[in-house]
Amino acid sequence: MKQNHRWTQINTDKNYSEARFPTASSRSTDCDPKQPPAAQERCAHSRVAFLTAETRRAQSGKGRLISALFASLRLSRACLLELRLRCATNLFLRSVLAASVAMFSLTGCKPASPAPVGSGKLFGVSFQSLNNPFFVDLNKGLQAVIEAKGDRLVTLDAQWNSLKQKNDLADLLQQQPAAIFINPVNWEGIKGTLIEAKRKNVPVIIVDAPVSDPDLVLCQVASDNVEAGRLACEALAKANPKAKVVIIGYSVNKACIDRVAGFRSELPKHPEMRVLDTQDAKGTTEATRPVMRDMLGRFPEMDAVFPINDPGALGCISAIESAGRAGQVTVVTVDGSREGAAAILAGKLYSSSAQFPREIGRIAAEKAYDHLAGKPVDKDIVVPVKLITKENAASLLEAK
Repeated sequence: MKQNHRWTQINTDKNYSEARFPTASSRSTDCDPKQPPAAQERCAHSRVAFLTAETRRAQSGKGRLISALFASLRLSRACLLELRLRCATNLFLRSVLAASVAMFSLTGCKPASPAPVGSGKLFGVSFQSLNNPFFVDLNKGLQAVIEAKGDRLVTLDAQWNSLKQKNDLADLLQQQPAAIFINPVNWEGIKGTLIEAKRKNVPVIIVDAPVSDPDLVLCQVASDNVEAGRLACEALAKANPKAKVVIIGYSVNKACIDRVAGFRSELPKHPEMRVLDTQDAKGTTEATRPVMRDMLGRFPEMDAVFPINDPGALGCISAIESAGRAGQVTVVTVDGSREGAAAILAGKLYSSSAQFPREIGRIAAEKAYDHLAGKPVDKDIVVPVKLITKENAASLLEAK
């Protein structure tokens, strides 16, 4: 009861009540709502600072809990006022902006915008991997044609992952490109993407590595991969007519399948040559090196190898040198890259059936524009290859 009496005294004390519960006249120092928003905001800032100090002073004294409570309440009120003022200011600025836009619309003025680039067509290409000079050059061939027309090319790297390639292309198709170019990781596994592109009426041009469902694509532009493999076998027969050879292919890629088929088609002409084994590896230096190391251990008599591209050949050369057999194993391959030509001149690689990736890219891009212009396009376009040996490797390097 005594405690309740103290509360009664506090609440009925006239002087204390007037001090802590200001009357209408005592609130004259509050911010005037009739002032402009900027003035009200400055006032609110000042009130917040003042009441924050008052709260701290009230909290420092003994027996001033009620004083601290009501000072805090007044601080909250001031903060709410500041918040309302900020909202009002933002609304005011938005109103000014809306009025400005309306005025510009009425007077025919428009905000500046970047000038459109050409016709603004979007094209996309997905490569098995961009960790290969061949695909980098092929991309440059596409870019040269597309960008010359003021259009845009989006380049995607599947990193030898067919699922990543599928997802990348699904995202690209959502943008409704004018056409897409595909260098498939898996010549059969790409079918779902081809069906989706056809459903969306997006033309597809296959580059370098044909697919198992050509009816689903506009056209295919690739090197003569069968001839490239045949030339490699012919070159090996000249270098080592009795070669005991290992083939390192890549069975999910049609270009690689065709190269191996071409190599084998030439073998009957050289009856003293013999294939010891055929292994699979992605066409990279890193993937081919351990496969070649294993072959060297399993077949000590091996004296020749046919990997399916220049990066694979460099992996084989690395394994051969590590095994201490440099100069004892003849290496023939396909690509004709700068790196391959340099290895030929260094005596580490015997031959490489050169492809012309920029030409493939140029032709593919031109066929896309022909189709968009309503012109007929050939279904299969084969780009010739050329055998590179020590006799002409220097000229290839100069040309590149």
